[in-house]
Amino acid sequence: MSKLSVRLLRTLAAFAVASTTTSAAGDKDPKWKDRYTDVNGVRLHYVAAGKGPLIVFLHGFPEFWYEWKNQLTEFGRDHLAIAPDMRGYNLSGKPPGIEPYEMKYLVEDVRALAEHLGHKRFVLVGHDWGGVVAWSFALSHPDRLEKLIIINAPHPGIFGRLLRDDPAQQKASQYMLMFRSDRAEETLSANHYAALVNAVLGAGLKTGVFTEQDREAYIQAWSQPGALTGGLNYYRAARIGPPTPGADVSGGNSTTAIDARLVVKVPTLVIWGEKDTALLTGNLSGLDQFVPQLTVKRIPEGSHWVIHERPAEVNGYIRDFLRK
Repeated sequence: MSKLSVRLLRTLAAFAVASTTTSAAGDKDPKWKDRYTDVNGVRLHYVAAGKGPLIVFLHGFPEFWYEWKNQLTEFGRDHLAIAPDMRGYNLSGKPPGIEPYEMKYLVEDVRALAEHLGHKRFVLVGHDWGGVVAWSFALSHPDRLEKLIIINAPHPGIFGRLLRDDPAQQKASQYMLMFRSDRAEETLSANHYAALVNAVLGAGLKTGVFTEQDREAYIQAWSQPGALTGGLNYYRAARIGPPTPGADVSGGNSTTAIDARLVVKVPTLVIWGEKDTALLTGNLSGLDQFVPQLTVKRIPEGSHWVIHERPAEVNGYIRDFLRK
């Protein structure tokens, strides 16, 4: 692997544990339930905790349902808390090709899963790619959401503008081009997924945020047949990245006009770890123009992996927002 590839992988972060059966993974709570359902032409695996109003947690790349273990514990006390493996990941179905990973299918997976669970309206929480899907769901199905909660995931109107106009975000997003390339799977899986372990877990393993049990759980999820390709196909289907001939940066515009189609009409909480090196804090600038009912909570010492680093703080912000 080149030094450039290593450097880019260390900024990994943008737009689970599980085995080949439904057995417990990592430190999974015995009260949680593994479930499968066939919706929207794909089999989705999800973990459920508690009962009550529905709250759905969508993970990012390269994580899986296990990203939300601290939230399942907290919100399973008074909600039906659901954390699916999104299509292409871990124990969920992995449709072949790139087209099945377009946003319209990802959004419909969420709608169909909630309908399967018998809930017309619910709270949606998303991080990274899960947050990108959550933004899109809120734009297309605002009537289905009680509230929207986003953690370090860019709004399409802001991010499109930054990818086109902001040199710092363009530089931070270079890794996306590698993720879209044909060599991505080989690069990321080399040496027992060393690049992914370093990017996601490396710092946390040194500080105690992650354990060796967590490390093995993630490697097990990445090792599921087709799982790495499934996650990378989100980038390939979106063609997202800094300006290149094949990049789609149409999510925003370079004028001051606000596209009404990108205005979120749902009460929204955005939690942002300010030390995220891939999704910069510029993604918060002007966000209130796209999200009139916006609450922002910044975590200065949090990185892209703030959910793991500061679980009590993240849960506290979510809990306070749900009470409003």
